Amino acid sequence: MVYVHLAEGFEEIEAFTVVDLLRRAGIETETVSVTGKLPVTGAHGIDVIADVLFDDASYGSCEMIVLPGGLPGATNLDGHDGLREKLYSFNNQEKWIAAICAAPLVLGHAGILKGKKATCYPGFEKELDGAEISPGNVVSDKKVITSRGPATAMDFALKIVSELKGKEAADEVAAGLLYAL
Repeated sequence: MVYVHLAEGFEEIEAFTVVDLLRRAGIETETVSVTGKLPVTGAHGIDVIADVLFDDASYGSCEMIVLPGGLPGATNLDGHDGLREKLYSFNNQEKWIAAICAAPLVLGHAGILKGKKATCYPGFEKELDGAEISPGNVVSDKKVITSRGPATAMDFALKIVSELKGKEAADEVAAGLLYAL
């Protein structure tokens, strides 16, 4: 199970690309609302109904936490104490964590990026406390995947598929979408 976390103001392309590609790869994926209600509005006014509320999510069966960016979505994720505790737990258990665009700031503020390579949306580098900033569009280091922004969402999602199911599965999904890796 992969949980893609939604806060008010999340970046729709980043969230939906991940959900879509992971489901195409046969990876069970659900959206999790951190707002206390299932309806969540994205940064560009797209209203969605999350699959589950944060308090009802079963993190014991979850193998990856994904954080889409967007503003104020990333700052709203950063302000959620329960999510921060789950991130600490996942990091300590060496379970996968992925964040794109502005959302790596959540990992930086939590100290999860110390000693790891990471990337983010340009201008947010100062928020990645302790990270070695990498110029790559998608960076994977020690069970943490980060990416730069909406234009890199496909590569980000395919990297997640590759890490969870293997490169062959990611290549298969990409080919089905006519996407050249």
